[in-house]
Parts: sequence; C-alpha cells; structure tokens
Amino acid sequence: MTSGVAACYSIADLRALARRRLPRAVFDFYDGGAEDERTLAGNRHAFDRWHLAPRVLVDVAAASSACSLLGAPAGMPAAIAPTGAAGFGCRDADLALARAAAKMGMPYTLSSSATTAIETIADKAPGRLWFQAYVLRNRDFFWQLIERARRADYEALVITVDLPVGGKRERDFHNHFAIPFRFTPRNVLDFASRPRWAVDMLLRGMPVMENLRGLEATATHASAIASSVGRSYDPAFDWARLAEVRDRWPRKLVVKGVSRGDDARRLVTMGVDAIVVSNHGGRQLDGTVPSLLALPEVLQGTGGRLPVLVDGGIRRGSDIAKALALGAQGVLLGRATLFGAVAAGDAGAQRAVDILHDELLRTMRLCGAPTVTQISADLLRPAEPDASWPALAAAPRAARHVALRAHRTPELVNP
Repeated sequence: MTSGVAACYSIADLRALARRRLPRAVFDFYDGGAEDERTLAGNRHAFDRWHLAPRVLVDVAAASSACSLLGAPAGMPAAIAPTGAAGFGCRDADLALARAAAKMGMPYTLSSSATTAIETIADKAPGRLWFQAYVLRNRDFFWQLIERARRADYEALVITVDLPVGGKRERDFHNHFAIPFRFTPRNVLDFASRPRWAVDMLLRGMPVMENLRGLEATATHASAIASSVGRSYDPAFDWARLAEVRDRWPRKLVVKGVSRGDDARRLVTMGVDAIVVSNHGGRQLDGTVPSLLALPEVLQGTGGRLPVLVDGGIRRGSDIAKALALGAQGVLLGRATLFGAVAAGDAGAQRAVDILHDELLRTMRLCGAPTVTQISADLLRPAEPDASWPALAAAPRAARHVALRAHRTPELVNP
C-alpha cells in the first residue's frame, strides 16, 4: 500500500487524494452532479435525518458482516455500483474495483461505459459479477452486450431505467470535458497541471470505453458536453421493452433507478429479481427525492416480495447500517469506492472497501447488532422525532417498511 493510501482513514481522505492526483475536469466528472447539485447533496444529507440508538450489554465479540445478497453469500451487504469511465482517472480502475469486490466476497457491477471489456473482467477478476446495461438506440448492439455478459457467465444483469437522456452537468461545461476527450486550451492546461496523470495518458494513450467500441462518438463540442452521456441511449425504452429483456435474460435481473412505489409494484408483477432505489447519484435529474428517503415508498410497493437495494450518498459504514435498518437488503457503493480506485488503483480500491467494512463492523458492535439480520429499525431514531416513533420501533420488522413511508415528511411522499 502506498504511503498516500495508508494515510487515508476515511472515504473523504480518499476523495481528497483523488482530487490532488487528477486534473480538475476529470475529478469533477466523477465528483459532480446535475445543475445545482441539490440531489447530489440531498443523497448525503438524508443519512443525517436518522440517529442511531445503540443496544447495550450485547455480546458482539464475534460480530460478522456476512450475509445473503440476491440469493448468494456475500462478505458484506453491499455491491460495487456501475461507475463508467473509471479508467480515465486511473488505468485499470475497473479491474481494481472488481478485484477488491472479489476479495471481500461481494458483487462487482461492470458498467456498459467501463474502460475494461466484459470478458477481461471475467478473466482477470473472477468473483460475483453483475453487468449493467444502458438501453441503447442501437438495439442489435444492446442485445450483443447482453449476450456477451451471458457467455462470460455474469450472474446478474442490471438495467438502468432512469437515463432516457443525459443530465445537465455544468461542471463539465465549465471544464470543457467530454468523452472522448476534446482538447481545448482550457482543458489542456488543466491536464498539464497533473503531470503524472498526463504523462501516462500521453505515453499509453487515452482509454476507450471497450464495451461500446463501434457504437458511435459522444460529444462533438462543448455545448453538447452535458448531454453527451445520453446521446446513444434510447428514450423510447418502455415497459414492453423491459419485459422483452426479462424474457430473454435467463438469470437474475436487477432494475436500477427506481424511486416510486407504483413503479416498484409493477416491477414485482413483471418478475424482476431485485430493485435498486437510485437517482443516479444526483448526476441526471436535479431536485429528485434522495434515495434513502425514497426507500420506504419503494419497499411498500414491493410488499417484501423481492430484495430492494439502495445507492447514493453512502460514505460511511454507519450509512450502510442505516440503510439496512430502514429495510434495504443491501447497498450499492459508487463514488465511495471509485474515489479509492482513481486515487491509487488496486491499493486505493482495496482501501475503500476495507474502510467501509471496518466501519460497518464497528457500527454493528457499538450498536449491539452482532449480525446483519439484527440491524433493524429499532436502532434508529429520527433527528426530529414525533409521537408515532415509539410505536413504529416496536412494530414487527415486516410492518416497519409500510409505516416508515407514512413517517416521512409529507412533501417528500409524492415528489
């Protein structure tokens, strides 16, 4: 482990290390959100709405984060989320994330827009592999991607449904950032300010999105930067097309990007295997309900009939515990692990996973919950309690998911 990574004791430290290492345009691409970044901030602040109420005098000497996630064993209740273009920050960052996930015994989700090929991940980082497919206008290409994942023995397909068009990410406007890179005086100076990063890119070439080779170019000028991520996506994708995916994909199907209970109910009847409550990390539609606050409504919609995971804003092991206490089966880790990978490759990705795992175990011990199944709603108190909370905390676990939705701030119930 490099000295820089060894001195990182939190995800915030890894984020700071990534910021020092990367050109501003590249760091902002990973770090930023859409428009005013209200949803980006809201995802994080949603965790502050809940306080932990630890049990005491519980034997936690043998505490373990081992659990079942999507029907198979996992070392902790988490999976690595799909994070596109990671290789632009650090070459082979996708592999670094996949290896760290495999070492922890948790799933890794490869993005369609990764800079490492589907087959390369399967060959060099064997473990629990999920493949995330964006829905493309080029339908033949879309089905070819899915078939490649099936042949490479990925256990689950993740369909992202909250991205019919790309969001307006204004940091990218200001930084003249696009994929593929379009060099301008502004970003050339920015890239040159990080010589170690720049020399690697000059000598070895800019990475490409390996799984999208041959599809089409993205942005062509600065005014198209913010929407470039969505240029190839199909805004006509609908319930009928998703049903076709369900029919043609023979393994686990996960739908990512859900924030409404009525959509969750319909997905249950369609026969998907899991739902991820997500607003794309605040990168697309600004002003949407934070993922953690949308979780109770989605849980109510599923009625406990399939697993629900949540992503967005997770930076601490205690955040994972809060998500589980609110009813999620697990979480997806996006920026938290990405910061580690783009800061220091394999060492950084592993450090991020280790930090979160250590913090989760520490939280479990300090809360008197030696197993994942004992992380329940009675460990939580709202930051602004009301008279309904004592009865809610005493309710059976299955009933809490329904009651928690009613406990939410009224203006957020139907965003």
